[in-house]
Amino acid sequence: MSLRIAMLGTRGLPATFGGIEHHVEQVGRRLVERGHEVTVYSQRGYSGQRGTTTHHGMTVVQVPSVASRSLEALAHAGLSTVAAMHARHDVLHYHAVGPGVAAPLPRAVSHAAVVQTIHGLDAERDKWGRGARAMLRGATWLSARVPHRTVTVSATLKDHYAARYGRECTYIPNGTSPRPRAELSAAARDAGVEPGRYVLFVGRLVPEKRPDLLIRAWADVPTDLRLVVVGGSSYTDEYVEELHALAAADDRVLMPGYAFGDELDGYFSSAGLFVQPSALEGLPLTLLEAVGSRLPSVVSDIPPHLEVVGGDRPGARVFATDDRADLVRALSTALADLDGERRAAGVLADDVLARYDWDRCTDELEQVYLAAAGRRSVG
Repeated sequence: MSLRIAMLGTRGLPATFGGIEHHVEQVGRRLVERGHEVTVYSQRGYSGQRGTTTHHGMTVVQVPSVASRSLEALAHAGLSTVAAMHARHDVLHYHAVGPGVAAPLPRAVSHAAVVQTIHGLDAERDKWGRGARAMLRGATWLSARVPHRTVTVSATLKDHYAARYGRECTYIPNGTSPRPRAELSAAARDAGVEPGRYVLFVGRLVPEKRPDLLIRAWADVPTDLRLVVVGGSSYTDEYVEELHALAAADDRVLMPGYAFGDELDGYFSSAGLFVQPSALEGLPLTLLEAVGSRLPSVVSDIPPHLEVVGGDRPGARVFATDDRADLVRALSTALADLDGERRAAGVLADDVLARYDWDRCTDELEQVYLAAAGRRSVG
């Protein structure tokens, strides 16, 4: 049975940075292949786009927003919801906590099924001020009460909603696949980055991902390898300036900014080690991609990371969250035998690729849509 599905809460497509954008891109294209009609409501101007476009069979509708850290997601969600209700979709699917503040409207007056996927506990992110955190806590409460079905991308989030709100959520993990192989860009080589001789961090430069901890810890790691910190500001310009000041004290640290497409593939393809020191994550696609690409990793011991790697082991070294000395230990252990770490990472990759699959993710989400819409799957 074909459904008309609206995706709300994403910046837009094609996906550049941001796990939600990649999630919507991967799931949406597969839903189209299954015969569904998918419309993605995008922030006007994302990736330089204007008007209505198509991407992998999905219709991408540009909607105005507000260039404000605290109001951007709220304004875009409200306007997108009005547009989606006017288009009379069968399913309105909100992504992340904040955009769901608009969900009560279609739940009350629309025929559409309302679904919301929780990608992380957004109210706990360090970049938000007191007012924004209060709004996001309210939005989190709504996400446990308003949608016909609430989905989480990690078992940790599912357990949190059960314990905190008494809400039984549907756990549907993200998928992953190995990143395409690519050569290091000319800019990276000109900056002194050599294949196999650098440790890689990829992500938005926000406090909860702890790139500051990583740069400080790197100063204590006895190695001539480079640390490449790929990412940029997410309304965190002052914090990024502080990171650049930290990096300037160590000529082994390189901060090239955001990288996309072939350039990002090149960084993943030639890295010796991937590191993710976050204090807060939902289910990080960057870690899934790194592990799926057989890249050894060093990660903090937050539950979403442990869901992926299982625990401290060759190929996936784990350190105590926010513990600089333990991060130095984990990095030093991994770097002491990178060949052995790579071999072990290959075994872990096979397990991760089997557990995190975009086709299975789409299959399960399709069943959520059908159930929420009051229909039954046939066959």
